[in-house]
Amino acid sequence: MATLEPIPDEPAAVVTLEAERALVIADYHAGYEVGLRQERGVEVPSRAINRRERLCSLLERTGVDRLIVLGDLMHSIGDPGGAERGELEVLFESLPRGVEVTLVRGNHDGAIERWLEGDVEAEKSENGELERRIGGTHIQITDGTGIRLDGLGCCHGHTWPDRSVLGAATVCLGHEHPCVRLEDEVGGARIERVWLRGKLDPGPFRKRKEYQGMGWLDGETDPPEVVVVPAFNDLVGGTWTNLEGQSFLAPFFPEGFANTEAYLLDGTRLGPYRQL
Repeated sequence: MATLEPIPDEPAAVVTLEAERALVIADYHAGYEVGLRQERGVEVPSRAINRRERLCSLLERTGVDRLIVLGDLMHSIGDPGGAERGELEVLFESLPRGVEVTLVRGNHDGAIERWLEGDVEAEKSENGELERRIGGTHIQITDGTGIRLDGLGCCHGHTWPDRSVLGAATVCLGHEHPCVRLEDEVGGARIERVWLRGKLDPGPFRKRKEYQGMGWLDGETDPPEVVVVPAFNDLVGGTWTNLEGQSFLAPFFPEGFANTEAYLLDGTRLGPYRQL
């Protein structure tokens, strides 16, 4: 059974698969500062170097074989601009030698293959996934509905997952950028990124034909564990999971949550996210 083990004080986890170990992150959003300037007129110094160094350090510390990005590696929707493209090219060229990358396509990654090296049609794998190489790094780009890697189902969360993803013991996703708003006794408040962990509720999935016949929907087996991974990019904000009326982004949340709890990056258990 593939189990995500969060790294203390980091928005990242390590998972042991059958033949390799992988580092799992979500929502890197390369070029986000450029997006802030263009979309909102907000000037923020680029943190590209910091993001890259943090990620490369995690890969070296953990000694994993693979990096799994649960969508939104880039920020612009469409072709990346100069600064964003440059950030991604330097990132791929800086990754530790031998580390392969699986990118689960997110809603911001729609055109990422257009500027990666190689011929799109010639390098499609048998299951339709795209295979690329840049800076010596091998990159696998999945469909937006996700991919199952042994016992780990990986999707971004912006659309309904592939049936194979929901057949895994653990389903992990990003997209939500989950956060909590914490207040002290004198009215001070701060926003903290959190992990959400629980079980999938069969309710919203039973209504869809593509999932019919899955044992856990009928109570024949236990439902998968679900893990919502916090955003790697610390600027992007997100879903404040403990505020009344706050809506989730995934089409199957919050109805798809069962017994879900929130954890701070340092591992502190906050308890059921609905009661915070």
